[in-house]
Amino acid sequence: MDAPIKRPWIETPLIESATLSKQAGWGIGNLILSKLKENATKAKNVHFYSSSGGNAGLAAVHAARDLGCACTVIVPHSTKPMMIAKLRDAGATEVIQHGASWFEADTYLRREFIENQVPSQTYPDPGSGSGLADTVNVYVPPFDHPLVWEGAGGMIAEMARQLPPREEGEQGVFPADVIVCSVGGGGLFNGVIEGLEKYIKASPSSPSTAGASPSKNVHVLAVETRGADSLAHSLRQGKLSSLTAIESQATSLGALCVAEKSFANAQSPPAGINVTSVVGSDAEAAKGVVRLADETRLQVELACGISLDVAVGERLKEVIPDLRPETRVVVVVCGGSNITAEMIAEYRVKLQDGWV
Repeated sequence: MDAPIKRPWIETPLIESATLSKQAGWGIGNLILSKLKENATKAKNVHFYSSSGGNAGLAAVHAARDLGCACTVIVPHSTKPMMIAKLRDAGATEVIQHGASWFEADTYLRREFIENQVPSQTYPDPGSGSGLADTVNVYVPPFDHPLVWEGAGGMIAEMARQLPPREEGEQGVFPADVIVCSVGGGGLFNGVIEGLEKYIKASPSSPSTAGASPSKNVHVLAVETRGADSLAHSLRQGKLSSLTAIESQATSLGALCVAEKSFANAQSPPAGINVTSVVGSDAEAAKGVVRLADETRLQVELACGISLDVAVGERLKEVIPDLRPETRVVVVVCGGSNITAEMIAEYRVKLQDGWV
C-alpha cells in the first residue's frame, strides 16, 4: 500500500502582541495537493506552473517541492531580482519574467504552457501500452480558485483553536471581533470570508440569517494600497472593474482586477460578517513595516505593512466606531518574502524625511 501523501503546509501560528494591542498558508498548498491527487493517474510526472508577483509563486514552489514535483513560476518584469533569487533558491524549476503586470505574466503562462499542451503529452494513451503520459502541466492560479480559498480559510479554524474563549456573557460567535487582511487578487480575503462563514454556520450559537445583530458580526477589513486598490476600485464603480495600471510600490498586491468572488464577498458578505474596504498609501504601509520590525522583530513587505498600519492606527477607530479596549483584533501577517533589513532602513529614512 502506498504511503499517504503528506500535507505541504504547517499550522499558522497566532501570536499575541501586547505592545501593538496597547497601540491600537495553507492556500496554494491545498490547491497543489488536490491537483496532484487529481492527476496522479494521468501522468508519471506533474509539473506545476504558477503566475505570481512573488509570494504566491514562492508558496507554490515550496508546496510542489515538498510533494516531489517540479514548479515553474512566471513573474512580471516588476518583480525584484531578490524575489527571483528566492524563487530559484527555494527550488523553482525555472523562473521566467514576462510582461509589465501579473495579468500579462499569467496570460503568457496559460497560453504557452497550459492551453497549448500536446494531447499525447497530457493524457494517457491506452494503445501505447504505457497507460500514462510522461508529464502533465498543471496551472496554479495565485488567488482565483476555490481550492486556494478553501486552503486559506483553514486559518479561521486555527484562530479559533488558539484564541482564548470568550468570557461568559460576551457577544460574538467567533472568538475575534475584527480580522484585518491585505487584498491583492483576493485569494486570502476569500479564504477568510469562507472560513468565517463555515465557522459561523457550524456554531451552536450562530445568529439566524435574518435579523442577526450587527454588533455580533465579525468585521473583516479588506486593506489595499493606493495604486493597487483593485477591490476598492470595483466597489466604487459598482461592478467588477480593472485598474489601468499598478502604481503602488506594494507590488505583491499588483492584480489589475480582483477575483469575481472577492467582489461579491465584499459587496454582499455572508450573514454574520461585515466587510469594509480600506485603502492607504505606500507611506502608511511603510509605517506598518517599520512598526512591526521595531515591536516584534518580524520583517514583512509593504503588502502586509498596510494592514498593520490600519490595525494599530486611527483608521481602525474610524472604521469601527464601537471599538473598545477589550475588542479582539487579528491581523493576518502575510508577505514576508520581498523585504530586507536594508529596505526597512530605507523606509525609516524616507518616513523621517516626510514621506506621506
